[in-house]
Amino acid sequence: MKNIQNSKSMKSPILIAFIFGVFSYMYGQNQPNIVFILSDDAGYADFGFQGSKEFKTPHLDALAKSGVKFTQAYVSAAVCGPSRAGILTGKYQQRFGYEENNVPGYMSASGIIGDEMGLPLDQKLISEYLQEQGYKTALFGKWHMGNADRFHPTKRGFDTFYGFRGGARSYYEFDENNKSSRKEDRMERGFGNFEESELYLTDALANETIQFIEENKAQPFFVYLSFNAVHTPMEAHPDDLKKFPNLEGKRKTLAAMTLALDRACGKVIDKLDELGLRENTIIVFTNDNGGPSDTNASLNKPLGGTKANHLEGGIRVPFLMALPKNKQKNTTYQYPISTLDLFATFYNIAGGNEKQITGLDGVNLLPYVTGENKLRPHETLYWKKEVRGAIRHLDWKLIRYPDRPAELYNLAEDEAEINNLATTHPDIVNDLYKQFFEWEVSLERPLWMLKHKYEKAAIERLDKYKN
Repeated sequence: MKNIQNSKSMKSPILIAFIFGVFSYMYGQNQPNIVFILSDDAGYADFGFQGSKEFKTPHLDALAKSGVKFTQAYVSAAVCGPSRAGILTGKYQQRFGYEENNVPGYMSASGIIGDEMGLPLDQKLISEYLQEQGYKTALFGKWHMGNADRFHPTKRGFDTFYGFRGGARSYYEFDENNKSSRKEDRMERGFGNFEESELYLTDALANETIQFIEENKAQPFFVYLSFNAVHTPMEAHPDDLKKFPNLEGKRKTLAAMTLALDRACGKVIDKLDELGLRENTIIVFTNDNGGPSDTNASLNKPLGGTKANHLEGGIRVPFLMALPKNKQKNTTYQYPISTLDLFATFYNIAGGNEKQITGLDGVNLLPYVTGENKLRPHETLYWKKEVRGAIRHLDWKLIRYPDRPAELYNLAEDEAEINNLATTHPDIVNDLYKQFFEWEVSLERPLWMLKHKYEKAAIERLDKYKN
């Protein structure tokens, strides 16, 4: 009898541990995985699902058919760094002094400069919130939120980091013929351990993501796959270039780089399918700002404008969302949304209550895309870069310039922003000016500023690619 009792007492902890493990696994599996894929400087029209006949994007086209395509998705900034800061915080980045200027960049001597520039440490990122929800978190690729160690991804809620700290770098490893002295260009695994990859970088980022998914398949995970593709330098894999014999110059190189981007996305999605995780994963694909047509030959048609300005071509981006269990398959959502909404959406799907987080400007998109809420997610959206700014209220959009009168467009009738209605609707101009100013005065002063000569270059780019 004594031996039997001892046997039972020995088994009880094992049984309890087993039961706890089963419940932990089941709970983990009920929390959807989150795969967020962000491309860099892609053109609005440069994907098959956006209507391109020149570029080949079969995997992203398939993703569009498996989920929701948003026709009016906006970023919170027309350049890379601020846009990403808005995504990670769920707030207009100007609220904490992160004006629409990259870090580090071509900044004036006033304010914070160089490696002192970064996403302020008093801002809590979505990666940190998801860690608290029990998620394993990873960032693969471009960071661009500050080069100093204190801004490092592994200190901002990411368990795993494989990428580079800066805003752009070569797609090939550095050697005697391909050099860079900047620390932020170096590939890094974890913290402070710089490594190079022999692979074309876009493929290498996909491979690292796949490995992370395999290693964490039994628990909820958040992947931020932050491509530098198709940002300059214009470097395509030779095998990909051969696929576009009818294109030339930058346009051919961009098509090949986009093909590699699509292939990398396909590898990650295929791995989710292979492991049986797709049904319990939300996948989002979007771009960080409009395409810079002058530097990488991207197309934003039918939208006017480019990266770095507030015309639609600078701030409206391709956006796909595939929900768990194939909900809302092959559908289109037409009301304006913002990449600021990703924070609240991800936090909610992870089991959190986004309404308990103060200061968010984004909203949870789930009730809107499922049809539970038929209202607009946003009646008003804002953009600001020093003197320049824009406001969209319902379908009216006002753009404020430093060197000319403001322009007014009705986007429901004129998404290409060809017909300026400012002189025929002065009352709407006045109302939107006042509304924009009320928002503007609620913001923090910029922590850093752009040199004025670069603002002049931005205006010249706008004029060249306006329509």
